[in-house]
Amino acid sequence: MLNMTRRTVLSSAAAAAAFGLSARLEFIPSLALAETPLEPTVGFYRYKVGDVEVTAIYDGIWRKPHDPAFIKNASIEDTKQALAAAGQTTEFMPIPLTVVVLKIGDRLVMMDAGSGVGQWQANATHLPANMAAAGIDYKNIDTVIISHFHPDHVWGLMEKGTNAPVFAHAEIITNADEYNWWTAPGRVDTLAAGRKDAGRRIADVFPKWQNWKLVGDGAEVAPGVHLVSAPGHTPGHSTFLVASGKEQLLVSADIMYVPALLAPHPDWQGSYDQDGPAAIVTRRKLIDRIIADNIKICGSHFPFPGSGTFVKDGNAYGFTPTTQA
Repeated sequence: MLNMTRRTVLSSAAAAAAFGLSARLEFIPSLALAETPLEPTVGFYRYKVGDVEVTAIYDGIWRKPHDPAFIKNASIEDTKQALAAAGQTTEFMPIPLTVVVLKIGDRLVMMDAGSGVGQWQANATHLPANMAAAGIDYKNIDTVIISHFHPDHVWGLMEKGTNAPVFAHAEIITNADEYNWWTAPGRVDTLAAGRKDAGRRIADVFPKWQNWKLVGDGAEVAPGVHLVSAPGHTPGHSTFLVASGKEQLLVSADIMYVPALLAPHPDWQGSYDQDGPAAIVTRRKLIDRIIADNIKICGSHFPFPGSGTFVKDGNAYGFTPTTQA
């Protein structure tokens, strides 16, 4: 019998390989998997990648109502079955948000800025308190590296109501393709109705700031940290490869945003992917790479603390999330 205290999203084929079995296993979710806790008991988690100290910080969770449009090529029943197989609630679509801070020497590098207190979802308000609990002061952040311009990743750059910069004295780095796409003249007019408000806020605020640094694929954005272009979710969506000594970590942002769904079904297309086919190509390319090269991975919407392990499972993947000690 599986260890009931270990949260796992291994598919049956991956589990069969792990346990040395030749046949596919049929799991009964209620027996095989304990349900994943929605909220962490401690809002930060530390681990090392070589000499780099990584602090995962919990921002909150979107209890997203089930929506037939969320996954373009899967039904609500399909997504509920995937959640159940992963030991997650099926009452709604659980989408947590974790922000990562890297301590590289004496530098603090924040990977994405979170959703802003109550600016994305009403219960995504935990980042400031959890950063403080982790001993990290916003004012000491030297660099903020942005993966893409969706609200749950960049609203934390701006104060609620005033749009004043939260990190006025930090360098903010992003992929030039992402910045230029969102701030292009006339861009707001081309956006779908549901994205116009976000696009307008970006266009009105971001170009006024002088502390942006725009870079391209392969650029070193902090010591030992390189941008790896990952288009599809957005035009300039980026991941970041952290290397220290013999260890590496891919800060993967939203390439595999809900592993319970997309690990066993990597060809499912999310409604928030601006280019679904490109997102699939990116997803497979980078997950195959981290498996082949034994690279650690964390993701913005993985179950907290936002990291885990992928394995190949035929044409799909198995995923085991990290658990807090």
